[in-house]
Amino acid sequence: MTCPDRVCNLRAYLPQDPALENQLSEFILALPMLVFAMTAHEYAHAVVALNQGDDTAHQLGRVTLNPIPHIDPWMSLLLPTLLWFASDGRFTFGGAKPVPVDPRKYRNYRRGDILVSAAGVTVNFFLALLWAVVFVLLGLVSRSFPDAAGVLDTAQRMMVHGIWLNLILCFFNLIPIPPLDGSHLFYYLLPPRAGMWYRDLQRFGYLPLFALMFLFRPVMTFLLAPAYAMMGLLAGYIAPYQVVAMVTLR
Repeated sequence: MTCPDRVCNLRAYLPQDPALENQLSEFILALPMLVFAMTAHEYAHAVVALNQGDDTAHQLGRVTLNPIPHIDPWMSLLLPTLLWFASDGRFTFGGAKPVPVDPRKYRNYRRGDILVSAAGVTVNFFLALLWAVVFVLLGLVSRSFPDAAGVLDTAQRMMVHGIWLNLILCFFNLIPIPPLDGSHLFYYLLPPRAGMWYRDLQRFGYLPLFALMFLFRPVMTFLLAPAYAMMGLLAGYIAPYQVVAMVTLR
């Protein structure tokens, strides 16, 4: 999903023209941030799984920040591209290849499952904070190098996409619907019998999730409310450091 206007007014001075060239320019900035966010998410799962005793992902070459082993041609590239241009640059979504794990290898099954499941969303949350800091630093740099405003502004636009996409990946994956990470965490809050029934929903794959996304959009918006709230909070802190705004004040 792209950064919504109502919580991300940082780019208010950008043209809101739905022309193809403008959509393309923003997509070129957003796609690398999306790919890195997905790669970091899966890398975190793989690293923590290895730390907990499961070397499955390591044997398959998934303990790496190289995006190639993590990218799924359809989910990571084609689907985000189609959704972006079909929605005139207002919406995109994607995913990477899930990291294979064997929970039987965890030294402690419960602890391992919780830590591995929480690893990806934790990394995405802190990446959002990191890109917010980088946004501010770019704004500060523009004070000393006003002639570089164009380049720094482009970099800030990438950071805005990075903040929003990482927040979406974080809170989307926390939705307690199998097979998302949040379902593994929610499972341990249920009584044993209910937990077994709940985990058995994984046999339906992504069907319940896609139904929620495309048939119950208001519910999805409600579940992603923390991402909107966090984006609004960060936007309030970093907006004064917009490159264009700062250069204009000089």
